Amino acid sequence: MYVCICQQVTDHDIREYCESNNASLSQMRKDLGLGSDCGRCAKLARQIMHETMDQMMSTGVDIKSIAYAA
Repeated sequence: MYVCICQQVTDHDIREYCESNNASLSQMRKDLGLGSDCGRCAKLARQIMHETMDQMMSTGVDIKSIAYAA
């Protein structure tokens, strides 16, 4: 699903970013362009990032298998 229509960033993009980068929310927003136009995506992007990081820490499962299973 698209999280940021302005920059065409999907939830899968955010999950992949979280898996390959140990960066902060502000760094992810900068790298992916999230929240740089209308800003409506910032809250959902933060939620997806936190959920993804929590899943990675609690399960130890490769997040790509979770992201693409849906």
